[in-house]
Amino acid sequence: MKIAVTSASGKLGASIVKHLVDLIGKDNVIGIARTPEKAIHLGVEIRKGDYNNREDFNSALKGVNKVLLVSGMDEPQKRIEQHRNVIEAAKNNGVQKIVYTSIIGSETGTAFSPVVNSNRQTEEDVRNSGLDYVIGRNGIYIEPDLEYINTYVKEGEIRNCAADGKCGYTSREELGFAYAQMLNNDHLDGNTYNLLGEAITQAQLAAYINEVYKTNLKYTSVPVEAYKKERQDALGEFLGTVIAGIYEGIKNGANDVPSDFEKVAGRPHKSPLGIIENYHQNHPQI
Repeated sequence: MKIAVTSASGKLGASIVKHLVDLIGKDNVIGIARTPEKAIHLGVEIRKGDYNNREDFNSALKGVNKVLLVSGMDEPQKRIEQHRNVIEAAKNNGVQKIVYTSIIGSETGTAFSPVVNSNRQTEEDVRNSGLDYVIGRNGIYIEPDLEYINTYVKEGEIRNCAADGKCGYTSREELGFAYAQMLNNDHLDGNTYNLLGEAITQAQLAAYINEVYKTNLKYTSVPVEAYKKERQDALGEFLGTVIAGIYEGIKNGANDVPSDFEKVAGRPHKSPLGIIENYHQNHPQI
């Protein structure tokens, strides 16, 4: 049984590879990366695969039984075609099963919706591929908030437009564990699962960070348009708009949905506080 993981050099792909190795052994896992040298440290066979290059995947998926397709990072329309390169190559190579990392989010009404809809299109492409499949819809990673903590401390606050909306956060570590189970356990096939933890407000997030990091952050809610302008000025128009759209979705309740994590993983999702504590132990930057 050979299982391949795309974008193995990225943080999510690497986590999935690591958990798969724990589950089925390194000889059965293949990492696929646009720049193979960046994934060598994973200790498994690495093959070249650029989402823009269909030929790469015709080679990379030879002899592969199952493939994990990590959602690409390009702008929405380009992403759909990139994912199709992998799906078509999987069909041509006789791959039996495809698992796709999609996303939870608002399909209408926010600046993040086009990204969510591009993921929904790939979900349809996967369902229509004729292959066995499982789709995971990821909650929002908590790590970017924790990587940003020095800035939060400098500013004394977590500031965005989510208001009192609740967000079911997850982590790349939790997702890596869940996707390894989805790849390995065929009784999960044919379904779409929400992968996220307990939903919390931004004020609760600030309180948990304060508890673990001994900080004194407060949460400040600002109007959507004002926050979008702030983020555009700081990050550029495209990224700033997307970030504001994510928090607008949280405000609107798009990220407060039932979780299927335990059904997939065979254990409960770690608590938000537990994830933050775990991250702090491994990255004691403050």
